[in-house]
Amino acid sequence: MNPEDYTTMGQVRAGVDAIDRQLVALLAERFAHMRAAARIKPERGQVRDEARKAQVIANARAEAERLGAPSDTVAALWEQLVEASIAYEMEAFDRLS
Repeated sequence: MNPEDYTTMGQVRAGVDAIDRQLVALLAERFAHMRAAARIKPERGQVRDEARKAQVIANARAEAERLGAPSDTVAALWEQLVEASIAYEMEAFDRLS
């Protein structure tokens, strides 16, 4: 359903809950990619890549701008997401080594 058509807070909450489930599923998929990276990278020092981090955040900011979403907020969220992903990948790398 389109949020512009909502007439009750129940509809809003149901819509938000549905999106949250989708976001969590996508995050689980993203972290699976981090596990793959940990398996593929030959050295732990390759886990943190500041140039790639900046590129990922810039990409998220640009996509937010394209979609009319608050780009500063999205960039801040992506900063946290990328840092969490790096930490997760380091843990995975250590487990696999």
